[in-house]
Amino acid sequence: MTGPSFQPWLDLWDLVPDGEAFTTQYTGSWLLPVRRHGRAAILKLAAAPEEIAGAALMEWWDGQGAAQVLARRDEALLLERAEGRRSLAAMARGDQDDAATGVICDAVAVLHAPRSTPPPSSLVPLDVWFSALGPGAANHGGVLIKAHEAAQALLADPRDVVPLHGDVHHANILDFGPRGWLAIDPKGVLGERGYDYANPFCNPDTATALMPGRLDRYLDLVSQRAGMDPRRLLMWILAYSGLSAAWILDDGDPAAFDSSIAELAAARLYA
Repeated sequence: MTGPSFQPWLDLWDLVPDGEAFTTQYTGSWLLPVRRHGRAAILKLAAAPEEIAGAALMEWWDGQGAAQVLARRDEALLLERAEGRRSLAAMARGDQDDAATGVICDAVAVLHAPRSTPPPSSLVPLDVWFSALGPGAANHGGVLIKAHEAAQALLADPRDVVPLHGDVHHANILDFGPRGWLAIDPKGVLGERGYDYANPFCNPDTATALMPGRLDRYLDLVSQRAGMDPRRLLMWILAYSGLSAAWILDDGDPAAFDSSIAELAAARLYA
């Protein structure tokens, strides 16, 4: 697999390769483990606009709740590297799902905390982020119609608007050892904070997310930990899973899993 040349950035930032380059599954960004003056880091070359916007948000977070940005220019981002051995996905698949949930909620709360400087102007408003759901509901029907209705209600009456990570899940909050659990790979979105708590309900995998009783238990845990109304959080789960299904269907792929989460949320919401 041939990727972009890292050499200009290695030269610019005085970096030494420390492993093999790899690419992200969905966005096509390329990453290379490196060392900078002996410090473990990761060099990322973003390929999608949301990844570049996310890099600006990472810099604004300034290492609080997220990996520290060591350098940034154009599509290139240099981050501190996570070297801890713990994994939220492994915890959730084992007998520590509730503990993993708590870690995610705590990490998101830090990301959403007020900062002393204005956020980047490149953040995408949440109503724009949801632009695919309306056409998706019209084209595919089913539970996407209910998801679109929930999204419209939420977006018409936003609460607690903050810069959002936009892609919170078990693989995007990593163990940074002494620095604790920190977020990586944000999309750079602006909107109600509830959106960031919805994605983890669809993770870390199909078997875990669809485990009988998990939605109700997770809903109780997250709403208490995040200080959110459970019904409004349930609306965000329905809206998010519907949006995810719409994206997948637009790519020509089946979206049975995301639609199943949306069905569960809708059944709980309208019970």
